[in-house]
Amino acid sequence: MIIAVDPDRALPVYEQVREQVVRMVASGILGPGARLPTIRQLAQDLGLAKGTVAKAYELLESDSVIETRGRRGSFVLEMERATVKEQRSGLKEAAESLVVVARQLGADEATVAEAVKQAWNRF
Repeated sequence: MIIAVDPDRALPVYEQVREQVVRMVASGILGPGARLPTIRQLAQDLGLAKGTVAKAYELLESDSVIETRGRRGSFVLEMERATVKEQRSGLKEAAESLVVVARQLGADEATVAEAVKQAWNRF
């Protein structure tokens, strides 16, 4: 599982972890039943405090994205497909975030479109 966090980003680190896991589950990269790294392992891999990763896992569990089974670990749950309205709303929000970041970086529209195309093909 590949997760990257940016402590300089406005979004709290635990929320970055949560957001990335949700995206991987929604895209099928992490399928139902996939086992997530332990809190300790992911914290070590990312150089974070265990409490930060634990908070992300707690949020994922409260959103019914994962299920923690005690000592056996945390596992991805089956996600319901988003409705068309939810999908459009989520895409609009993601697009707006991308545009803000792209403009902060000074990227033009063609560069952003190419980056989106490459990411789409990668996943």
